[in-house]
Amino acid sequence: MRNRIRIATFTLLALTTGAAVAQTTTPESLHNSMSHSASQHMQMPTRPGQEAFATIQEIVGILEADPHTDWSRVNIAALREHLIDMNEVTLYARAKSERIPGGLCIAVTGKGRTLAAIRRMVNMHARVINGLNGWSVSTKPLVDGVKLTVTASDPRQVVMIRGLGFMGIMVQGAHHQMHHLAIARGQMAY
Repeated sequence: MRNRIRIATFTLLALTTGAAVAQTTTPESLHNSMSHSASQHMQMPTRPGQEAFATIQEIVGILEADPHTDWSRVNIAALREHLIDMNEVTLYARAKSERIPGGLCIAVTGKGRTLAAIRRMVNMHARVINGLNGWSVSTKPLVDGVKLTVTASDPRQVVMIRGLGFMGIMVQGAHHQMHHLAIARGQMAY
C-alpha cells in the first residue's frame, strides 16, 4: 500500500510539475521544480545514453582537468572517427574463423565504411597485441578485408585464442583507454 501511495504521489508530482519542467532546460531547474520529498526518491541518470558520446565526454573531462593539456593539439574529431571505426568493426564486420595448428585464422571482411575500418583497426591492433600472452599475431590483406592469424605454442593459450574468437581477440590488451586519450591529445595519428 505504501508503494502505491508513493507511485501515486510521484505521478501527481510529475503531472503538476510537467509544465514547469517543459519550460526549463537545465538539470538544476529540473531538480528545483520538484519538492524535496519526491526528489529524494528520484535518482538522476548518470549515463549520456550513447557509448561513443560517453567516451568522448570522459576524455574531454580528463583533458579539461589536466592543466598541461595542449589544446592546440587536441583532436576530438580523430577520436570520434576511431570510435566510429570501433562500432563498424564490432557490429558490421563479418568474421569467419578457421582453426589452424596453434590457434585461429580469421577472415574479417566488410564493405564500404566497414571495410575501411577493418583495415585500420585490425592491422593496428595486431601490431599492439603481438607477443601478448606469448601470442604470434599477424595480418595479411584480403580484397574485402584482412586475414588475422593468432597462434601460440602454449596449449592453454591456444584454447583461449579459439574461445575468444575475433572480438575477444580485438579487446585484448589494456591499451584501449590510453589509446583513446593519445588520439584525443593529438599524440597519435589515426
